[in-house]
Amino acid sequence: MTDSSAQFLSEHQELAPGESFRFACHPGVSCFGACYSALDLMLTPYDALRLRHTTGQSAREFIQLFANLLAMPGVGLPMLHMRMQADSRHHCPFARDTGCAVYQDRPSACRTYPLGRATQRGPGGEVVERVFMAREAHCHGFEAGTDFDAQAWMHDQGLEPYNEANDRYMALAEDLRSFEALTGQHLGQKQTGMAGLALYQPDEFQPFLAQSGLMDRLDMTEARKNDVLHDEAACLTFGYDWLELSLMGHTEHLRPKGPKG
Repeated sequence: MTDSSAQFLSEHQELAPGESFRFACHPGVSCFGACYSALDLMLTPYDALRLRHTTGQSAREFIQLFANLLAMPGVGLPMLHMRMQADSRHHCPFARDTGCAVYQDRPSACRTYPLGRATQRGPGGEVVERVFMAREAHCHGFEAGTDFDAQAWMHDQGLEPYNEANDRYMALAEDLRSFEALTGQHLGQKQTGMAGLALYQPDEFQPFLAQSGLMDRLDMTEARKNDVLHDEAACLTFGYDWLELSLMGHTEHLRPKGPKG
């Protein structure tokens, strides 16, 4: 859980499982577009990957044009924030009079709104989810619409692949925080650079993997190797596995090849 997530949780009401709310967001709502300005919007690796599907840019081009590359406080993992425009209201770069120009691939925070979602590891290593309601003064979306509970809203907004991928990102951050507290070891500059490549630049990580032969030293099927080299979502999943293995020495999903008998 990031510091900004913890702050959000402390300022908003938690939704009980099954608790319903009414909400709608469309051009007919009087406040439509009011939430497109001055956003403190973190972009997870999967957010950035999906946005690039719409913009058609390389990861490097996307970051140069639309994002600020930061380090996650207390962990050091690379983290992107959307760069707002330099106009008087600091609009999102994808805001248009008609709505969101990247709506089909909009970031997870935009999809989740008016809810907020945070996760952490439970005592058995399971993902524990908490969902909160963000009721902001400018938003009139609560005045009409359809009744949802949290799970129905997330399904309606197509959040399943986002949540699955984002849970890996947050779990990696949480594991690194615990690992650093236990060992006193912090991410070095080279490790941070490789984490940025694996998480936010899959189009450059793929040729690195092909040229380095790194996957040949791991216990992987040829089918998975092919997927990693040709599908950026599969490459991102591999990136999480590889970072867990290389930074902390273990992962449930990947292991080095054993010695040949």
